[in-house]
Amino acid sequence: MEETGEEPPTSAVLLDHCHFSQIVFNNMEKFYIPGGDIICHYTFSQHFIPRRKDWVGIFRVGWKTTREYYTFMWAVLPTDLNSKSSFQQQVQFKAYYLPKDDEYYQFCYVDQDGVVRGASVPFQFRPESEEDILVVSTQGEVEEIEQLNKELRQQNQELKDNCVNLQKQNSDMHGELQKTQDLQERLESLTEINKTLEQSVSVLKEENEGLKVQKDCWETELLQLKVQNQNVVSENEKMGVRLKNTLDHLDQLQAQISLREKEMEKLTQGDQDKAEQLEHLKKENEQLLLSLTKQREHQQKLEQTLEEMKQKETESARKHQELTNQISDLMKRLDKNKFLYQELQKEKNRVEGEKDLLKRENERLLCYVCEDSDSDQLSNPAPVQEVVEENTGLIFGNPYSATQDTHVPSLPSIKKCPICHGVFPDDVKENIFEQHLQTHILDCPYCDEVFSEAERQVYDDHVFCHSL
Repeated sequence: MEETGEEPPTSAVLLDHCHFSQIVFNNMEKFYIPGGDIICHYTFSQHFIPRRKDWVGIFRVGWKTTREYYTFMWAVLPTDLNSKSSFQQQVQFKAYYLPKDDEYYQFCYVDQDGVVRGASVPFQFRPESEEDILVVSTQGEVEEIEQLNKELRQQNQELKDNCVNLQKQNSDMHGELQKTQDLQERLESLTEINKTLEQSVSVLKEENEGLKVQKDCWETELLQLKVQNQNVVSENEKMGVRLKNTLDHLDQLQAQISLREKEMEKLTQGDQDKAEQLEHLKKENEQLLLSLTKQREHQQKLEQTLEEMKQKETESARKHQELTNQISDLMKRLDKNKFLYQELQKEKNRVEGEKDLLKRENERLLCYVCEDSDSDQLSNPAPVQEVVEENTGLIFGNPYSATQDTHVPSLPSIKKCPICHGVFPDDVKENIFEQHLQTHILDCPYCDEVFSEAERQVYDDHVFCHSL
């Protein structure tokens, strides 16, 4: 609104007396974003002459008079009315004076007499994000308008039927009026005849008293004619009243028909605008349906992927259960292998103890043989035989049996691998024997557990359990 503070000229003229076709608003938007200035474009018709006090206002849809404007701007007065460019005009509304709600508004061009000369299509002040809500509300409004148009068409048809009936009644009334005029003419002729008869009666009274009887008859007939005249007059008055009422009712019906025709023109124009909006909304609805179809297909793909993932998860859970069972079996086998290892370790310790005993026994026998080799073997070999017989319980047999050389006995190997049962000489180095034993033992790289070479599968399962 301009800062002059001057109020625009308004009036209480109803919409039925407005001329909306003299100003046409161009480049209209369905909605304007709040917080920004807007420009209103309009065009003069060829027969419209703008004046200095004309103004453009923003009205809420449903206004009744031009006093109900929300804000206004003075219309620009063209400098040259003969120029074609002067018919194209515009005014700018500042954002500060614009409405802040989401109701429907429209531009209206009002002349300095307060008469509306043009109105725009409705629009809103709202952000772009509410487009979906606009689609739903506009579609409902279109359905309501279609229902209203259907009802108005029915009412229009009823009015047309009433108009035909009234025209028929009017023609009937005109016929009755014609009859009444005929009766009036007849009454006037009878009145003239009555006057003539009165004159004749007066003449007859003066001329012939003998015609009294005939005079009485004429008087009786005259009285009858008077009664008929009075009846015709009263009937004529009644017919005049009925005709007046009929004419008044006909005028009212014609006024109503005129109002209905104007309303039908407005509704027809509104129907065209709504039809265009409905077509646009149908296109947008088709686009939304296409987008919804794509989203449903994508959702079906996601559901199928989810089902496959569930199946994979079930398969993974089954495999995990199988691996858990395998791990349980491997742990049982591991415990069993531990027990076997402990038994082997005990056997190793026992063999090493026997080895020490045999070594000491061997040394004692060597000393005994070295001291008595010359005398005892020649005179009495039985002790040697007895010693041999006494040592028949040795693990590796008697090294001094009769089959051996009697001079320098060869010592048997007493180092035997407890796993592969391989035999090593007694003078073999200890580290070589340990290296051989180490080749039969498998150490776990993750823990301190050890396994024999025969337990290769158990060892592999044990290492695999650590990798899970």
